Amino acid sequence: MKRRILSILGSAVLLCGVITVSTANVSASERELEQVDGSYLTTEEKSTGYISSPDLRGVHLMDGESTISKAGISRIYAYGATTANHKVKYMATIVYVDRYDEKNDEWGQIDAWVAEDENTYYMSTAKSLKVDRGYYYRVHCNHIAGNEYPYEEEFSVTNGILIP
Repeated sequence: MKRRILSILGSAVLLCGVITVSTANVSASERELEQVDGSYLTTEEKSTGYISSPDLRGVHLMDGESTISKAGISRIYAYGATTANHKVKYMATIVYVDRYDEKNDEWGQIDAWVAEDENTYYMSTAKSLKVDRGYYYRVHCNHIAGNEYPYEEEFSVTNGILIP
C-alpha cells in the first residue's frame, strides 16, 4: 500500500514539474514573438533587415541592409549598407541604433551616424558600441541613392536582440 501511495505522489510531482517547465518555455516563446514598431523582440545573436520589398526599388536604389549583432559583454556591432543599380553621383546610409523602453513600449534612439559617398554603386558603414545590459537593441537604416535631388530613399530595420 505504501509503495502505491509513493508511486502516485512521485507521478504527481513529476507531472507538476513538466507543467511548470512547459509554462516557462511558453512564456519565453511568447516574449520572443512580441512585435514593437516593426521589430520582433528576440534572444538571437544577430538580426539582419533588408529593404522590405523589391517593388520599392527605384531606378537608382537597388538594395539596403541593416544588421545588429552581439559583440561581447555589453557591446553590439551595428552595420548598414546601400547598393545602387549602377554608379550614382550621391549615396548615403543613415544608421540609427535604438533601445527598447519596456515601460513606454517604444524604441528610443541611443546613437546615429551618416556615411556618404559620391560616384559609387556600393557603400557600407559599421560601428561597435558599448551598451547597457538587460535591454533589447535594434538597428534601422535609411538608404539613399541617386544622380539628382530628390534622391531615392528607402529603409531597412532589424529585429531587436537582447543583450543579457
